[in-house]
Amino acid sequence: MQYEFLIRLGIFFGLFIVLAGIETLAPRRPLNWSKSRRWLTNWGLSFLNTLTLRALAVALPLLAVGAASDAQSNGWGLFNILELPVAIEFILAILALDFAIWLQHLITHKIPLLWRLHRVHHADPDFDVTTAIRFHPVEIALSMGLKIALIYLLGPAAIAVLVFEILLNGTALFNHANIRLPAKLDRLIRLVLVTPDMHRVHHSVHRDEHDSNYGFALSIWDRALGTYIAQPRAGHDKMTIGLEWQDTRPTKFSWSLRLPFRAK
Repeated sequence: MQYEFLIRLGIFFGLFIVLAGIETLAPRRPLNWSKSRRWLTNWGLSFLNTLTLRALAVALPLLAVGAASDAQSNGWGLFNILELPVAIEFILAILALDFAIWLQHLITHKIPLLWRLHRVHHADPDFDVTTAIRFHPVEIALSMGLKIALIYLLGPAAIAVLVFEILLNGTALFNHANIRLPAKLDRLIRLVLVTPDMHRVHHSVHRDEHDSNYGFALSIWDRALGTYIAQPRAGHDKMTIGLEWQDTRPTKFSWSLRLPFRAK
């Protein structure tokens, strides 16, 4: 789709700047570790992930939106067979893709090999907007491969995939932001979308808490499937973020990149 990359990039950076500004002026929690080092590491991983996806696009050669256009032009996938009304197909496509991301997220916590990759994200000892972009490039490549396969099976319209990608990226930035929402507004928003306070529970050092609240965009899957925890047991101000490495190691780029391959 023409201008897809520029549209997504513009929305991503616009939202990032707004959220980073809010959390700097009025943070939900004080940060415990060097912000400059963490940001360099998290942005470094994000840059490497972008290069990985560009390389993947050459090899495949289609990523998510391109795969949707290809499936549509060839009549492949469930939606292209059913020929549902456009509005219904659009809604169902968003729901199906979001549930798939929720399920994939849950699986990365349950399969040890995938958890070794995903714990790079959870090892961040602080929680702010850059945590949303902290993933290992191998996990990003696997995730994109699964997403492309699902798109060929479903056959959603390219515009639905583009909107979903924007929604996913935008809500990930929002629910990782170190911002405080009024309690009533938080309760209202999290009826549909994952809020920062809801997702922060997922980054707790306690295993039962970080094995909950898997949603990135919609909150309905956790509520419906029994993986929802409303608040951390220690409260948001006193809870510990991260995993067992409560020191400066997770803030370092090289250590984070090597983490999946550590013996323990």
